[in-house]
Amino acid sequence: MTRAGGRAGARVEPSPLGAIPPLLLVPAALAVVVLVLPLAALVARVDWSTLAADVTSPEAIDALRLSLVTGALATIGCLVVGVPLALVIARATPRVAGWLRALVTIPLVLPPMVGGIALLFLLGRTGLVGQWLDAGLGLRLPFTTAAVVIAQAFVALPFLVLAVEGTVRSAGTRYEQAAATLGAGRWTTFRRVTLPLAAPGLVAGTVLCFARALGEFGATALFAGNAAGTTRTMPLAIYTAFNGSGVGQGAAVALSLLLLVVAIVILVLVRGWRPGSVG
Repeated sequence: MTRAGGRAGARVEPSPLGAIPPLLLVPAALAVVVLVLPLAALVARVDWSTLAADVTSPEAIDALRLSLVTGALATIGCLVVGVPLALVIARATPRVAGWLRALVTIPLVLPPMVGGIALLFLLGRTGLVGQWLDAGLGLRLPFTTAAVVIAQAFVALPFLVLAVEGTVRSAGTRYEQAAATLGAGRWTTFRRVTLPLAAPGLVAGTVLCFARALGEFGATALFAGNAAGTTRTMPLAIYTAFNGSGVGQGAAVALSLLLLVVAIVILVLVRGWRPGSVG
């Protein structure tokens, strides 16, 4: 009786959804439908009997290999320059941090095609920097595999910087100040304190950066071109297929499904790495 009475008198926590007006649940459900139906249509269009053959065709394998290699290289490049930039933004004055954060955000709101044109005007044979690379080193970047990496890094860098910067900024400076008080140098503090603090954002940002690089299309098409085996990544192979040449449309649908699976895996990885406390 006592146990039953205790259960009966236990307080039931209200659902957070109870604070939302019921009328708003209708457009929320519609938004879910808008997100799910195109993905369901893609899965429904897959020819499962030829899926293995489509994914393992030479053209598809080349596009997949190139996407993975260039995506990995672009992500490494973003880590090298993006983590220091994220730390600077996180520890800068509000005014400086605001300007730098706005600058980092530009590739997110800029149409990828415009990014490709900007890179072409910067690094092309007659570009601002490209003309000097061509004249002095004989180095021509446009329409090469290196151009793919540069284009992917340009559009993917903000995902890494913003993720790391947000994590470090929210952690504050008390742990770093405590390490300095105990006599730790700047490099030791960075290695033993700052990096562990940034780890959740670093992992999430790296995964999102790689995913964005893997799906890059517009800047790559304009700056690197669409040459099979050299610059034709998976998104470009899908585009080429649906325009009637190169990879068959069945392979295009199969590669689209593969990108969908990669996106789901990335979502799972990101959800498993939430910013935590320092123990």
